[in-house]
Amino acid sequence: MKLSAFKFDLPAKLIASHPVENRDESRLMVVHKDAGKIEHKYFQDVINYLGEDDTLVVNDTKVFSAMLYGNKEKTGAQIEVMLLRELSEEHHLWDTLVDPARKIRVGNKLFFGNGELVAEVLDNTTSRGRTLKFLFDGTTEELHSIIEQLGSTPLPKEIKRKVAPEDRSRYQTVYAQQTGAVVAPTAGLHFTPHLLKRLELQGTHIASLTLHIGLGTLRPVDVEDLSKYKVDSEFLSINTATAQLVNQSLDKNKRVCAVGTSTAKAIEASVSAAGGLKANHGWTNKFIFPPYPFKVCTSLITNFHLPASAPLMTATALGGYDLLMEAYQIAIKEKYRFFVYGDAMLIL
Repeated sequence: MKLSAFKFDLPAKLIASHPVENRDESRLMVVHKDAGKIEHKYFQDVINYLGEDDTLVVNDTKVFSAMLYGNKEKTGAQIEVMLLRELSEEHHLWDTLVDPARKIRVGNKLFFGNGELVAEVLDNTTSRGRTLKFLFDGTTEELHSIIEQLGSTPLPKEIKRKVAPEDRSRYQTVYAQQTGAVVAPTAGLHFTPHLLKRLELQGTHIASLTLHIGLGTLRPVDVEDLSKYKVDSEFLSINTATAQLVNQSLDKNKRVCAVGTSTAKAIEASVSAAGGLKANHGWTNKFIFPPYPFKVCTSLITNFHLPASAPLMTATALGGYDLLMEAYQIAIKEKYRFFVYGDAMLIL
């Protein structure tokens, strides 16, 4: 398919700038892909669509405070550094994006906080990309702790407001465990501990995997021929216990519901020769767009995505292009909230 097929007019006012007060009270559009039926519910109603021996797969990645604000040495000019991923724990090397890029050159020293953290620019990787070395004598854990203290929540730039203290908890799932993401697995933001417990009590299995979501997920796709689009690699980890739960559901012809397109991507990048899910620990640059025959995922919980975005393409690959694009037009008409703090869709 072509990129132009995924462009549509989205009123800016529908991009949610804040989450709803209670996580599970966001709206939920239920899309029945075989019947072509659409229902309007609330997220807590998701429990009525999952049952005994279904498996709900969540991404337990944890967003870290990746946005650092500091100053250049000598001039004191204000700078922003977005930490993308750690390249070397031993040498405290990080892949970053900087702003203003034209003023941040190889050899510059950057100061954060009251000088508690200092970094040196080692390399230019792209126009805004820089490799930084933190000049830090402590352990990796101590460095991570200081970054968490000094950094801010990396809210996407489409949210036109300043980061607030509550974003640290709200731009994070209640089951986040493994630190490493700069983008939240936003479909999971709607779950509460109470809702997860209710699902378990009715016999729905909850399995976790880890995929550290990178900034590329939010970047608009920029090539018309989608087969030529290159996705940034992201780290993933799926353990044997999760694979077994998923495969038991498949064997019983039950649902395997991925919470988020990142989870769907991790699952579909880890398909065994027998057509089930296998344990996996490594990197993936899988990009799912229509037509794509899902091997393991049968259902998907996802947010309402921006035009021309990779997550939108993944969702349409499962739900069917025509039905999903119709659902999006209905969502706009019904004033559903879009993007990371927006409402949810369940594709069955």
